[in-house]
Amino acid sequence: MKKVLVSGCFDLLHAGHIAFLKEASAFGELHVRVGSDENIKALKGKLPMFSQEERVYVLNSINCVAGAAAAGGRGMLDFEPDMEELRPDIFVVNEDGHTDGKAELCRKYNVEYKVLKRIPPADLMARSSSDTKERMELPYRVCLAGGWVDQPWVSAIHPGSVVVVSLEPTHWFNDRSGMATSTRKRAQQIWGQRFPAHDYEQTAKLLFAFENPPGTKYVSGSQDHIGLVYPGISRLDYDGDYWPERIESTSEPETVTWLQSVLYFVPLAPRPAGYDPLKEKHLELEPVRQLGQSGKDCWNAIVSRDVAKLGQALSRTVDCWRKILPYTVNEDILREMDKYASHAGANFSGSGGGYIIVVSGKPVEGGFQINIRVAED
Repeated sequence: MKKVLVSGCFDLLHAGHIAFLKEASAFGELHVRVGSDENIKALKGKLPMFSQEERVYVLNSINCVAGAAAAGGRGMLDFEPDMEELRPDIFVVNEDGHTDGKAELCRKYNVEYKVLKRIPPADLMARSSSDTKERMELPYRVCLAGGWVDQPWVSAIHPGSVVVVSLEPTHWFNDRSGMATSTRKRAQQIWGQRFPAHDYEQTAKLLFAFENPPGTKYVSGSQDHIGLVYPGISRLDYDGDYWPERIESTSEPETVTWLQSVLYFVPLAPRPAGYDPLKEKHLELEPVRQLGQSGKDCWNAIVSRDVAKLGQALSRTVDCWRKILPYTVNEDILREMDKYASHAGANFSGSGGGYIIVVSGKPVEGGFQINIRVAED
């Protein structure tokens, strides 16, 4: 029997994948090589939703697959070491996966190259992994400046602003890292993988109420819910209540593109289990006022696209946290943040851990960038 090789990511396996594998297996004994987590991150800038171990396990469970493993190479032709080792008779791709590089590689190893048309199974619509992910994934939320002002016990002392940004799920953010993952999971319980089509404020209020039912000991701040639901960049003005008095949002293309270009996320460890950022409070007027002002300054810097002032606003937020809620900041985080002192400024996403958010006009070593979710036309 002839030996057949196919390769791919095979994340979020769907009917189109199965149809392709079945058609490829008709040519002989089918072997599959999946892109490693490391290689996919290098090529796409993000990890797959499912690890290489999970993807290999699922593929090995399909009857028409004789064997699946992680590809042994790197780059767009990561399967080359496997082709050299397996010496398949046929290499199969679908028409979307055809490249001149793959065809040339097959000529190099004297392997027959077959390109299949993407035809969905009878009575089923065509599927692609990118389309599936777009439908399945809710956004994340990052707070840039003014965090904790959304709690009434802070803004009752002095009103102030919080700036939040809704993020496309192009990166799989860790839990317990200040990216609103808990609130995101509550949204999935209510609506699945898509927010309803009605107005943003109503949706955010429903989500806030669902996560904070009567009797909740620690009320999750509404910046989480608003930041997830509202697209773009939002300024939230609080004055002693759980809900802001005013919400201002923008998805203006030039502003969004600029902000994406100057924000870098550097991973820290998630905050430890049982970590209590509210163990100690010093709610004095002046640092609370400055914290609320850091949100206003952050918004103004974004609107005017001023890197220096944006960095100052984020750094001022951290300085205020150290005075008001010292347990939100630990020495490990401060040591890590010192590494980025040469950049415009920095904040971090979660009390006790998460991600350092560096503002910089130049690339940041070890950092990755994000895509801001914008309002649909």
